[in-house]
Amino acid sequence: MFYYLSFLRPPPLQAVPSSPVIITPQVSNDLRTDAFQDEIDIFYSWIPITSSSSAKPTKPIKLTKYRPENAYKEITVQSPALNRDIAAWRLVLTAEPERFSVNLDSGLDDKLGNTLPFPVISMPINFTKNTGKDQGKKKQERIERHYRLGWFDLENGGDGKALALRITEQTSFDLDKKVWDSGIGLSSWLVSLAKGDINVQSETSSSASPLASLRYALFGPGSRKIIELGAGTGIVALTIGALRSALVPWPSSSTLENSNEKGAMEVDDGCIFTTDLSSAMSLLEENISANSHLFSQPSTRPRPEVLDWDEELPEYARELRGGFDVIVYVVSASLISARQTQVFMFFRIASAMADVTYNTSSFPALIRTLSNLISLNSPPNPPLVLLGYKERDPAERSLWSMAAQAGIHFERVGGRRGFVCDGGHGRLEGPDRAEVPVEVWVGQVQKVV
Repeated sequence: MFYYLSFLRPPPLQAVPSSPVIITPQVSNDLRTDAFQDEIDIFYSWIPITSSSSAKPTKPIKLTKYRPENAYKEITVQSPALNRDIAAWRLVLTAEPERFSVNLDSGLDDKLGNTLPFPVISMPINFTKNTGKDQGKKKQERIERHYRLGWFDLENGGDGKALALRITEQTSFDLDKKVWDSGIGLSSWLVSLAKGDINVQSETSSSASPLASLRYALFGPGSRKIIELGAGTGIVALTIGALRSALVPWPSSSTLENSNEKGAMEVDDGCIFTTDLSSAMSLLEENISANSHLFSQPSTRPRPEVLDWDEELPEYARELRGGFDVIVYVVSASLISARQTQVFMFFRIASAMADVTYNTSSFPALIRTLSNLISLNSPPNPPLVLLGYKERDPAERSLWSMAAQAGIHFERVGGRRGFVCDGGHGRLEGPDRAEVPVEVWVGQVQKVV
């Protein structure tokens, strides 16, 4: 599991210049149900909202020492110095000075979230003298987190590039609009897979073939069609899109124009669908737009779509019959507490589901949708299914047996351990104890369903 800094009492949308901002910081698990059970220093900084490249974040200052017994304490944050060119600022809370982002590039050491909670960034706070009483009382309902994917030597020429995602979450009780442990853990694992940190031939004696197939399916050359199910914030699809953009060699426009033989140059008709219920589309679109600079090709930019497991496959999925060499599975969670993130491919398909939790009653609809998608392709080219999972209730393990009955066999190939219970840190009670890992599984279709 991982721990997250967040706002129990969020900052306001507007504030009077030079007046302090009152917040209540929170350090807890992804569901915000289990508080961090140790002391930790929390630092704050202000990020200016400006187009000027010379404007830098303020120097991190210690805000408080977080203690479980003072978890609900309101804290006053000194507002940034007046600057006529900067009216809006973002407030950053971090447990590590100078570190405002989550490093998903944890490599073989698997250090992701081992010792410290993830930092949090507020939405812009407008400092204006015209703040009315009502405006000053309105609290923010969203937060942002930044995720570093690491440094990549671009396959398409040019200098290397540091990739980073900006992900917005809702702070309301809409669980489908938050980043969960398994989404972060799976995204981090995918970074390691893409960068070659995972030995696909010998990580385990039995998983070499599915790992090698998965890496080629996700990050090999050529057209790919990918789908994320129950996307929520879309972090998994955004990670895959950014990694494919950086790693896959794409033909330049001049190369395509100079190709004399018709059909000599393969046209990339791939896509990445990221799906959820209609209520999640606005947030998905916002996160895709915020990271659009990372997608070098239209086929690597995630496309938000609505899909409900209790309904028939939508037209955009059925239209992929025959004319494509890859079938895309687009699914949306029908229940708020069921979070799935999937990437799906035929022959060159990977299907990923992240954090399928609590609502085992939704599993039959999930399996039925998977079966319907699998049936769209010819038998020789079955999909790979990539599953990121964190156990919250043992009953969820019934998904594996249900999948097996549908002809999908899962094999565990890796994971992320998260916070390490060491030296008295992270003393939790109940099913969400420390050191509950994010598991990564690859499923292979063994029969036509």
